[in-house]
Amino acid sequence: MGLEIVKPDTNFDFLKFRKFGYILSATVICIGLASIIMKGGLQYGVDFAGGLTIQMKFTKSMDVAQIKEALKPVGLQGLVVQRFGQEADNEYLARASGQEISQEGVRAEFQKAITAAFPDSGFELQRLEMVGPKVGADLRSKALEAIFYAVLLIAIYISGRFEQRWMAAGLMAAALAFIVYILHMLEVPTGFVIVALMGVTMILCWFLKLKFALGAVVADVHDVVMTIGIFSLLDKEFDLTIVAALLTILGYSLNDTIIVFDRIRENLKEHGKNKTFKEVINASINQTLSRTILTSGTTLLVILCLFLFGGGVIHDFALAMLIGIVVGTYSSIFVASPVLVDLGSGLTPREKKTAVEEQPA
Repeated sequence: MGLEIVKPDTNFDFLKFRKFGYILSATVICIGLASIIMKGGLQYGVDFAGGLTIQMKFTKSMDVAQIKEALKPVGLQGLVVQRFGQEADNEYLARASGQEISQEGVRAEFQKAITAAFPDSGFELQRLEMVGPKVGADLRSKALEAIFYAVLLIAIYISGRFEQRWMAAGLMAAALAFIVYILHMLEVPTGFVIVALMGVTMILCWFLKLKFALGAVVADVHDVVMTIGIFSLLDKEFDLTIVAALLTILGYSLNDTIIVFDRIRENLKEHGKNKTFKEVINASINQTLSRTILTSGTTLLVILCLFLFGGGVIHDFALAMLIGIVVGTYSSIFVASPVLVDLGSGLTPREKKTAVEEQPA
């Protein structure tokens, strides 16, 4: 027998609190989106905004303002200097917006300015990255497309696996491909295209009665939007590392959702005639709760170690994963499954009452 954290006979009514879950999710998402709008968009890293990043190390603690003052002769636009990693590491990060200057030229000027200002600081230039503005914009578009296609493939996979409706999933994919073609012909910005396609994907899942796919897609979009919103609230940079984290979160959330959906499918076959759809879903959540807690708990411990001891390079990645795992676990219980109840009644006829329900009180 496997390890059971939750007793097998547990029958907690999760769906009873689904409206509270909707309100909580909507509140956090709205706060996150408001933060993004008030700040004029996400705080893009060098990968997406273009510019340069320089990581430096000293043998003693330095003042950030003095470092920035020392770098003025280099002529870097929009220069920002901040401490990087643990305070004892004496590492600092300098960021500047894109400009026409060679990488070797920046390196030489940078070393010259720091050495002149702090001759006994033990300065060491550890990393220098440069990305042009055009390349950054292209990377931004590709990142958005990667997230969208991941969600689309998830919808197709769920539709085929749980509902055996590959044809309907294929029609949805064809419709979305046509919409992409039209929007690109109209030269609509990629960001608007992806947001529109996300919405259309959910509408098509509902219209084609791909109920399991709709639950999975809503949960995945919920996880991505909530993670991005929290990153904006925390003033964290959004770069390719965070996109990698978001794609990982999509896969993790899908895995957690599939575990619950798989049990729902099995219970529908076995108890569908004797129980209401809501009872089947609630029982399925309870039956998979122990596995969900074990999987999420062990994964969180590993990511927490990366967050605390992994160093500054992967700090934001680990933070995104921490947020994503918590949000993904929450969404598989309080978002994906409730969507089946509120928007998936087509799986079992509403008018079909069970023997239990027909008995007088």
